[in-house]
Amino acid sequence: MQPSRPEDKSWTVANAKAKLSEVIERAQATPQTIMRNGKPSVVVVSAEEWQRKTARKGTLAEFLMQSPLRGADLDLERQRDEPRNLQL
Repeated sequence: MQPSRPEDKSWTVANAKAKLSEVIERAQATPQTIMRNGKPSVVVVSAEEWQRKTARKGTLAEFLMQSPLRGADLDLERQRDEPRNLQL
């Protein structure tokens, strides 16, 4: 299925290969899905979109410090039950 309008977003592998420049150009505006055997296989996105989606938004410590549970009185003590008997 080859896009016929700019808003179309799906390509077969063969069409994407034959028209890679067009796939890349359209990916600047909207993600382009490449289908294999009738199923979505990969999505081509602009470098700007990729950077935005994968950019780190801080450290784990910063995330935990901003948690709405920070300061809550949570009981985090480990349970000391005996281990289960397992037969392997």
